[in-house]
Amino acid sequence: MNYVEKAISFACAGEALVGILAAPRPAGNSGPAPATGVVLIVGGPQYRAGSHRQFVLLARAVAAAGYPVLRFDYRGMGDSTGEQRNFLQVTPDIAAAIDTLQQQVPSVKHVVLWGLCDAASAALLYRHDTQDARVRGLCLLNPWVRSEVSLARAHVKHYYADRIKQKDFWLKLLSGQVARNALTGLARNLATAFSAGTKMEVAGSKTFQGRMAAAWQRFDAPTLLFLSENDYTAKEFSEYVGASPTWANALTKSHVVRHDEPEADHTLSQRKSSLAVEKCTVELVRRVDAYPFQ
Repeated sequence: MNYVEKAISFACAGEALVGILAAPRPAGNSGPAPATGVVLIVGGPQYRAGSHRQFVLLARAVAAAGYPVLRFDYRGMGDSTGEQRNFLQVTPDIAAAIDTLQQQVPSVKHVVLWGLCDAASAALLYRHDTQDARVRGLCLLNPWVRSEVSLARAHVKHYYADRIKQKDFWLKLLSGQVARNALTGLARNLATAFSAGTKMEVAGSKTFQGRMAAAWQRFDAPTLLFLSENDYTAKEFSEYVGASPTWANALTKSHVVRHDEPEADHTLSQRKSSLAVEKCTVELVRRVDAYPFQ
């Protein structure tokens, strides 16, 4: 095993946060100390291990590749103290984690923020709110941009469009097995999706989606966008970005690498999917490590 792990506790706004640091095993004077590290942000109501231990496996894979990784619990989650917070309220937690990673591994100068779902959103919001120059890379998996309109559009395009192509749907419809509320739901989604115009843009930069877009547009360092094929959150993100002027050309920037993983679900529960994430993450961190920052 060419990495070591240790539990650490660190302060954030008067509360005690708990994390696990996975770092390359010291190898004497055989090479330079790592200049790039990863802060793994945990999204949703879960703790630092992640669904099916995905964050444990990811952190170990990145550490084995030569880069330290800190995964931690927000205030109020897992073993950390305080009141539970959502992704809109964790900028101080992320800042404390970055500080702690650098204290634990003093050679780290550049930090990559890694997040799945609303943790990816939290990473972009952190950049928007702080402009922290230490953040030199982003790994964003199935980012969360949920709104009434984006959800309706994703359902109409990806769920209902596929459903009406299936023979059993029409058989159930003709036999009366398709419930009235299902048809009502389709009608409601159609009305929301196609009569809303530019409703997604009404609040502009005041929305969390607008702040995410602003952060993305200003960020000019290596970025990984990883999208799961069988995930409505990923589809919703694609729909939102495609329909939103504030995201215009966001995915075509030269420093952005997009990876669409076939057959993957939201939490990458299949081992082949999690291995793909590990590979893409290590590649992104290596890009950051070699990037010619000014």
